[in-house]
Amino acid sequence: MHADHALVCALAYYSDFRMTTVKFSIRPRKKYFRNSGLTESSEMKLNATNFLVPPGEKVNLRKWATKTESFCPSKEAYQKLLAEHLEKMSKLQRLLYASDRYSVLLIFQAMDTAGKDGAIRHVMSGINPQGCQVFSFQQPSREELDHDFLWRTTCRLPERGRIGIFNRSYYEEVLVARVHPEILAGQGLPKILLEGKSIWKERYRSITDFEAHLHRNGTRIIKIFLHLSKEEQRQRLLARIDDPDKNWKFSAADIKERQFWDQYISAYESCLTETSTSHAPWYVVPADDKHDARLAISQIVLETLKDLDMAYPHADKARRKQLQEIRESLERQATP
Repeated sequence: MHADHALVCALAYYSDFRMTTVKFSIRPRKKYFRNSGLTESSEMKLNATNFLVPPGEKVNLRKWATKTESFCPSKEAYQKLLAEHLEKMSKLQRLLYASDRYSVLLIFQAMDTAGKDGAIRHVMSGINPQGCQVFSFQQPSREELDHDFLWRTTCRLPERGRIGIFNRSYYEEVLVARVHPEILAGQGLPKILLEGKSIWKERYRSITDFEAHLHRNGTRIIKIFLHLSKEEQRQRLLARIDDPDKNWKFSAADIKERQFWDQYISAYESCLTETSTSHAPWYVVPADDKHDARLAISQIVLETLKDLDMAYPHADKARRKQLQEIRESLERQATP
């Protein structure tokens, strides 16, 4: 590979990173959304399980839809439903913060132009910034390269009571590094690791063990793969060229990476198959329609938060007595 092309690949790697009953033509037990037998006129219920990758099942992304019939009949209906979701999320986030028992880690992975930034901006707009942290991982420093591949993201995990968002994550190390071996070769790993045939299986195991550890310690992990079609990506790249207000978003590196589409799909299929677990599942969200993708993501986050055993701290008898004394003191200070 020429040096200039390798540089482009590396830059791409480190860049910032109507609700009705479901009608399926596949077997009833498969509740997640597949392409097979479904058309744009099919109806789909806005339910997190419809996007869930079942643990242990081999993923074929050609059988997972990139677009569904719209969840809402109009833009106004979409805005109303999203606002309802955000209001519920805001209340649950306050409870998460107050109870201080759990943290939530939301991971976004996708092909370029799939809408990660927009999803984060719109879906999390109702969350108190004091209880939410967003990280987009840039080119690793020398210090970060001298540690294992999980180290730099581990340093950014959310504290209890908070929601952490990773715009791209440690999963890049089994995706882009697999598509572009020169990136892996430049990480200073021992030669025996680079020459071995099991490095990806070992990295999958490191990831699932790490996520199991986080789950045992109160971090709930939500992993979102925004599933974009190649044609929709083409249209969005053209829009970035044609619209002066979007020119800043366009990167020649995106065009270079588009040439590796099939390799990325293969890497994602292997990753989703190997790392979707009961404690840290993957959700494949159709991303050709940004509004529907945002509604699906907000529904997934909502259901995760609702499932947590949370309660506001209970004031014991001594605390209630203290509060009552303070209240009486404040009442006596009232201006006549």
